[in-house]
Amino acid sequence: MSLIRESRHLRVPFRDIKLATTNFTMLIGSGGYGHVYRGELLLSGKLISVAVKRLPNNNKHSGQGLKEFLTEIQLLSRYKHPNLVSLLGYCDEDNEKILIYEYAKYGSLDRFLSMSNTRFQVPWKQRIKICIDAARGLDYLHNHVAENHRVIHRDIKSVNILLDHNWKAMISDLGLSKIGRANENESYLIHY
Repeated sequence: MSLIRESRHLRVPFRDIKLATTNFTMLIGSGGYGHVYRGELLLSGKLISVAVKRLPNNNKHSGQGLKEFLTEIQLLSRYKHPNLVSLLGYCDEDNEKILIYEYAKYGSLDRFLSMSNTRFQVPWKQRIKICIDAARGLDYLHNHVAENHRVIHRDIKSVNILLDHNWKAMISDLGLSKIGRANENESYLIHY
């Protein structure tokens, strides 16, 4: 796995992640590919708030999630943009597959779109800014990642748009993404 070798500078020992998340007790969300925990991790000499996505251990036999894990590392270690969530590290020890991202204080956009969320309504001006941020992230993936290819997200939805402490929107969850050819009049993806 040359990808793992190329990205070894992002490797974080499991014991450090376990300590940062207080033994995975600070659950902040869960999805199809595992639970997400909040933590405080020492990276480059600074204590940083992080979100830690831990793939379930039952994936060790089926391999489900491994491809998505590797895709996230591949794409987010290569491509940086203010409107893409930043990958800060990963762990691939024994049966553990863990991704470490920058922490998004306000979580995912879907939490604020529900009509039942009367506790906090996002003003329309802020909603438009969030839409523009998400569009910038998608534009980067589709048109600016490299000269001869584009990234097709394939799972864009409000739960995969994260909001930081300044309400800046960041595209996340690139595990299902595909790299396609750029500069073509038409593009399509056939998935079986």
